[in-house]
Amino acid sequence: MDFSDLNLVYSTDGGKIDKPKEKKSAPEGDGIIRIHRETKGRKGKGVTLIKGLQLDEKALKALAKDIKKRTGTGGAVKDFVIEIQGDQREIVKSFLEKKGYTVKLAGG
Repeated sequence: MDFSDLNLVYSTDGGKIDKPKEKKSAPEGDGIIRIHRETKGRKGKGVTLIKGLQLDEKALKALAKDIKKRTGTGGAVKDFVIEIQGDQREIVKSFLEKKGYTVKLAGG
């Protein structure tokens, strides 16, 4: 009998066994940060999406925190994209340009 392809469900000596999580990395980009405005799937409420940042998750969350403070709104980080509530494109663009990033306004 070959048990190499079976997953261990329970063991009395180790308790619950979790598989190690894979570390996600930011998708490759061209070095230009694109700022979008989107309302789709949000019941008409607009959000500002910031895409193309080549940062790890920790640095991305820290940058999102700074942007949220600057705009005075809420937001989140999902799949290496920063979401900021409302149409904050101009504020975010000037903030990121001051930090030395190349920024373009994209989308509607």
